Amino acid sequence: MMLPEELGPSKIAVKGVSKSYRASKGIVDALEDVSLDITGGEFVCLVGPSGCGKSTLLNLIAGLDRADRGEILVDGAPVPGPGRDRMVMFQEAALFPWLDVTGNVLFGLKLKPNLTAEARRDVALYYLRLVGLDGFLHANVHELSGGMKQRVALARALAPNPRVLMMDEPFGALDAMTREQLYGDLQRIWQARKKTILFVTHNVREAVCLGDRVVIMTPRPGRVREQFVVDLPRPRDSLSLEVAGIARKITEALRRFLEAPQGGAS
Repeated sequence: MMLPEELGPSKIAVKGVSKSYRASKGIVDALEDVSLDITGGEFVCLVGPSGCGKSTLLNLIAGLDRADRGEILVDGAPVPGPGRDRMVMFQEAALFPWLDVTGNVLFGLKLKPNLTAEARRDVALYYLRLVGLDGFLHANVHELSGGMKQRVALARALAPNPRVLMMDEPFGALDAMTREQLYGDLQRIWQARKKTILFVTHNVREAVCLGDRVVIMTPRPGRVREQFVVDLPRPRDSLSLEVAGIARKITEALRRFLEAPQGGAS
C-alpha cells in the first residue's frame, strides 16, 4: 500500500491573544493575553477549570474563530481560517449515520485533492487498521460502542494527513476502561505518525499520561498560568506511580491559584 508523502508536523506560535464574546449578560472575556509556543511534533495538553478558554484557544488555532487581539502563527504564517493542515476531533464523534465505518473515513479524504478512488481507499484502510478497526470496516455507526466511534473519528481526522491534530476532550464521555485503551492507542499512533497534537482535557492524569507538556490555564479570562514538562518514557499508564506523582503536583498548582483571592491567579 502506497500512502501519500507524510507531511512534517507544524509549529504553532500564539502571541498575546485575547478573545471576548457578547453574551446575554454582557461581554464575556474568554482569553486575555495568551502566549504559547508549540514545537513541531510536540504533544501539548491544556488543562484548567471549566470556562477558562481552552476550547476557545483550540478554535482560534483551527481557524474556526478569530482573535480580537494578538496573532496565531502556524509555521510562521498567520492562520487565515480553517485548513486541511489542521484537523479537529471533538468530544462527540459526529459520524455520519448513513455511512459505514469506511465511508466515514473516506468522507474526510474529500479534503485531500489529487487522490484516486483507489488511493483514498488505501489511506482509509491504513488508518482504520492503525486504530484497530480492521474487523469493522463495513459496520454501521449504530453498531459501534462509544470507544469504537471515537476510533473512527480519530482515523477520519488523521486520514487527510494534517500537520496539526487538535483534540477537544475526545475521551470525556467514555468509561474508564475504554479511556485507558484509547490512551495506549493514541500514544502508539502519535509515535508512529509524529503529528503536532494540542489536546484539551479536564483530567490531569490523562494530560500527564499523554502529553510532552501540560499547560495550566487560569479561570476566565483564560491565561497561561504554569507549564509542566512530562519527561517520562512511553507508553505510559495513567495509573502508574510516576504519572500519579506528576499529576499530583499539577493538581496542587491548580488548587493553589483556584483558592487564591480574586486577581491572585493572574
